[in-house]
Amino acid sequence: MISSSPINSNLNKPHAVVALAILQQDGQFLMQLRDDFPHIVYPGHWSFFGGHLEPGETPSEGLQRELIEEINYRVDNPIKICSYYDEQVTRHIFYAPLTVALTELILQEGQDLALLTLEDIRQGYAYSKKIQQTRPLGKIHQQILLDYLKLEL
Repeated sequence: MISSSPINSNLNKPHAVVALAILQQDGQFLMQLRDDFPHIVYPGHWSFFGGHLEPGETPSEGLQRELIEEINYRVDNPIKICSYYDEQVTRHIFYAPLTVALTELILQEGQDLALLTLEDIRQGYAYSKKIQQTRPLGKIHQQILLDYLKLEL
């Protein structure tokens, strides 16, 4: 069985604030296969692009910066759809269409990127052509997408 539990090597970390992007194209969702570094959350899992906010950044500004840093993709007006809160992190979730081909994106963080299907999301895992392995979705990322799909229906 594939585990989808995050690691947390430092339980005393301050509360994190992140902005994450649901990037959709033709009914599929762009996801990043995170690196296999043991010190990061959800190593080797599929997750959203986005990341931690810098001091003074709004969630929208942080998301726009992270997308440029991670895949060289510019989103001018991401639509905030919700936020998820827990004891360790606040996740601001945004939607934007993916308007370019995958070949135009420059992956600068993570092992792979791919457009995941609804079936991938529901199953909770997807195949990476680059590393030729099936890997799980991060549990919270899968839940956010499943919640988003309920809103779409």
